[in-house]
Amino acid sequence: MTLVESSISIRDLDLRFGNVEVLKGLNLDIGVGEFLVLLGSSGCGKSTLLNCIAGLLDVSDGQIYIGDKNVTWAEPSERGIGMVFQSYALYPQMTVEGNLSFGLKNARMSKAEIKQRVSRAAEILQIEPLLDRKPAALSGGQRQRVAIGRALVRDAEVFLFDEPLSNLDAKLRADLRVEIKKLHSRLGNTMVYVTHDQIEAMTLADRIAIMKGGQIMQLASPNEIYNRPKNLYVAEFIGSPSMNFIKGTLEDNQFVAEGLTIPMEGYSFAEGSRRSGAAIIGLRPEHILTGDNLASAVARAEAKVSLVEPMGSDTIIYANLGQHPIHIRMDGQASVAPGDMVEIGFQPARANLFDPQSENRL
Repeated sequence: MTLVESSISIRDLDLRFGNVEVLKGLNLDIGVGEFLVLLGSSGCGKSTLLNCIAGLLDVSDGQIYIGDKNVTWAEPSERGIGMVFQSYALYPQMTVEGNLSFGLKNARMSKAEIKQRVSRAAEILQIEPLLDRKPAALSGGQRQRVAIGRALVRDAEVFLFDEPLSNLDAKLRADLRVEIKKLHSRLGNTMVYVTHDQIEAMTLADRIAIMKGGQIMQLASPNEIYNRPKNLYVAEFIGSPSMNFIKGTLEDNQFVAEGLTIPMEGYSFAEGSRRSGAAIIGLRPEHILTGDNLASAVARAEAKVSLVEPMGSDTIIYANLGQHPIHIRMDGQASVAPGDMVEIGFQPARANLFDPQSENRL
């Protein structure tokens, strides 16, 4: 996605609570109409950053622009945003229609305009039959749709989502994830979405910003982050099961570890990175070749199976490659049992190499 103009621009943003630095010199440009996901573990600063954009937290230093307007010290109501929280935060005594229209009434909007906006939001979110119900009579998924609708009626250019699906069960999360993606496709508004769920991030985002310790570790498309992680943290965080890591050395354009030699012809080194010395190779479970796929392997080895996890569509194999524990994703119908020896293969183009000192991709 080529970003030609910014919907949100963050410059040198710092946030401190006393002596504790929560956000550190953070810079970020979010394109008009982009769906950006802030992803990271608890305490990484993703919700804090979203609250700074929303105006719910005062920054210690730096600037925040929404469109061409500096909103660093503007009130939340002056920023032209719609926000959806993790908790539904609906008024229990009001109907769905009352919840949707409450903010518009406070803004002294005309009755005709309020009715038009509420009807449009209800149609988009498919909650028209629920308008006369109160929140207590709604399911969790229906309540979250109403919460999204309350942001939608504001007709904002920017929508902020703070882990909106985390209170829902797995099936509802999957269903609403699809609805949110359809909503973005239909409206074309800029959306910033906070989550700790990598599946939500990978399926929803145009770009993902992976955060750690108040800083952005990598900002890129889901495919780029998955296939070319910038460092060990990103490589380990994304993917389930996580990437396999094996310590070894680079010698004569080969990766060498105990019981394993992989020629690295076809591997795309990062610009300016070294090509010899200590290294860690990262291999995704599905990129370790087995069975009929071995024909395309550049190098092969044998691993001893220790545990098998059938998962229906695929099977996860926990095995040992010499002294190296690894996990392998195989076909769901794979016939393998603990104690078996399986032949495995590698393609250097699908691997990732990391510097053990800097932890950056080589």
